[in-house]
Amino acid sequence: MINKLLSVIVFVAFVMQVSSCTCSRTKSNTDEFDIPDSIRNTSLKVSDNVMQEMVGNISSPIEMASLIKSLGVPFSQKYLATTKNVSTYNTSYAKAFNLGIFGADLGFLNMYGKTSMVLDYITAMKNLADGINVGQFFDFSTLKRLATNNQNIDSLVYISQQSFNKMDKYLQKNNRGNLSILMVSGVWMEGLYLSCQFYKETHNTRLAESIGEQKILLNQLLIILKNYQSEKYIADLISDLEPLKKIYEDIRITIEKGEPQAVEVDGMLTIVQTETSTVHYTEEQMNDLVVQSEVIRSKLIK
Repeated sequence: MINKLLSVIVFVAFVMQVSSCTCSRTKSNTDEFDIPDSIRNTSLKVSDNVMQEMVGNISSPIEMASLIKSLGVPFSQKYLATTKNVSTYNTSYAKAFNLGIFGADLGFLNMYGKTSMVLDYITAMKNLADGINVGQFFDFSTLKRLATNNQNIDSLVYISQQSFNKMDKYLQKNNRGNLSILMVSGVWMEGLYLSCQFYKETHNTRLAESIGEQKILLNQLLIILKNYQSEKYIADLISDLEPLKKIYEDIRITIEKGEPQAVEVDGMLTIVQTETSTVHYTEEQMNDLVVQSEVIRSKLIK
């Protein structure tokens, strides 16, 4: 039993370390993994290193919005989650998940410089953060001041990210990893949803590749979420995400290694292994992901 448990922990750590949303990918035949039933309900504490890797690997809201903007896609508010539902999120689980949703939307607004709309979202996030007792890490007054000044977009982005990261670290440190992974799940879900919506409008190949690459991160999310599946909200979330996983099963990601390159890092010569990832998908699969992401996201933000 101990050997099996150690094997699972080592595997989870390995999965978290080998995937990066911007520069490192893993082959699709290695990202399928089910936690054995014998340990699923033991509520193992996920190590700080694993959670930090997990959070680091999730595409940041700013990164996702930057990609969409770089493709020349015009801003549209119609895809963002409404802040009018905040008062209906009456459990810590719903508050944590939707805090992640709004965090992704805030990144989108920041990237497009829509400071006039930012105030609604930082107000909603402050209310949700207070609801799970992490509001002390949300620099509301500074964010509110910056939101009224178009010249401080970079500072607004930085402080927004810092506030989110501090909340996440606090939750992990205080044995509230269930809420931490729900925040991360919210960020991921909204990022996928927004990418799918803009893909539906543009059918852009780069967006399709980014959506396909989320297969890796979805499997990572499910590994961590299943550790908390004895909690009903999380068990329901896992069930909601399973149809997405089913669609992703037929999307393949392959890696082709290139020639090593010599680069200078901090004044020292370093050898870097280059590689190219290729996402193999069909138009039908992309359309299925668009539809399913709409269904799941709509249910979760009600």
